[in-house]
Amino acid sequence: MSSEIYLQELETFFLALADKTRLRLLNLMRDGEVCVCFFTEVLGESQPKISRHLAYLRNAGLVEARRDGKWMHYRIVEPENEVAKRVLRETLDGLKEREEMQKDYENLSIACCGISVPVTISRAPKPDTFAQANMSYEREELDTFLL
Repeated sequence: MSSEIYLQELETFFLALADKTRLRLLNLMRDGEVCVCFFTEVLGESQPKISRHLAYLRNAGLVEARRDGKWMHYRIVEPENEVAKRVLRETLDGLKEREEMQKDYENLSIACCGISVPVTISRAPKPDTFAQANMSYEREELDTFLL
């Protein structure tokens, strides 16, 4: 890899980390995949803003997206660059210790797995438990649309 490409990749990586919303998103994904609907609820930001930041992280190679029906799920991907990999690990560890990041993570737990789901995401899938319900929901939605 040429020196120019190496530096360009590092610049893109550090620019991706240079935003508080993107850091908050990475913090929420630190232990696994998260549906975009939960990001909007936990961070209190609009879906377009969240999507722009997730696209930035995806273009920087820090997250991957997976579509499940109409839902997009995101997870962190370790960079191939060893320097970036170490910096990302340290950043996530540091974020985990911050009170405001812990609060975001607790709110994710409430929004995602709570008994009563906030109205704004009441039709959102629960992680790992929505596959069968999602199929019947899609069928119901299709039937309603076709009526």
